[in-house]
Amino acid sequence: MRWIGLVCGFALLGACAPIPAQYGSEQVPVYEAVDSGPPMGAAVARSTFNTVVRRVQPVAERMCRERTQGASCDFQISIDPKPGQPANAYQTVDAQGRPVIGFTQALIADARNADELAFVLGHETAHHIAGHLNRQQNSAMAGAVLGGLIGTIGGLDAGTIESLQQAGAGLGQRTYSKSHELEADALGTDIAIAAGYDPVRGAAFFSRLPDPGDRFLGTHPASGQRIDVVRRRAQQIRGY
Repeated sequence: MRWIGLVCGFALLGACAPIPAQYGSEQVPVYEAVDSGPPMGAAVARSTFNTVVRRVQPVAERMCRERTQGASCDFQISIDPKPGQPANAYQTVDAQGRPVIGFTQALIADARNADELAFVLGHETAHHIAGHLNRQQNSAMAGAVLGGLIGTIGGLDAGTIESLQQAGAGLGQRTYSKSHELEADALGTDIAIAAGYDPVRGAAFFSRLPDPGDRFLGTHPASGQRIDVVRRRAQQIRGY
């Protein structure tokens, strides 16, 4: 009976959270893979990346100043020098609160065109503009508190309570992760278009990634849903 209570408690963690904003259609569309051509090659890709940064960064910083209050909008954008990293891009902040956008060398090398790099950069800057990092941290803290409370009420030992706190933090952090990705896709579309790039062509890289589908507690939405969000948003802006 005690474990039934714990399960119900964690169920409430998801049930009591505000419902995240929804993007795209209810049924996840499936798009055929788009042939974007071969990778550009290391030298061309790095040169293209530098050009994309020069065009996208001022647009992202302007939108950041327009849509935030008190947030640092001085983006530091660079290629991660660590070798052997998988194709990835990420957003974080440094010790002074400056937003940092990192691209791994593998992602740069795999890029097919400037539109892909521009869309990914717009997507990552959008995470900062929308405050996703802070929102996920707050959600994780709330989950940890609830996990500890459930364990304490259940009279469990300290080790089990700590495990419940960790589980609650993980569940809390995942509560909004898919919604955050779709929000960043939509805002990243705005940024890419404002910088003169085609986000629909750029989002074609989703079709080359392993599709996460819609797994329970997964952190990323289905690729088809993400492409659909980009297409819908681009159509709203430019009538694509």
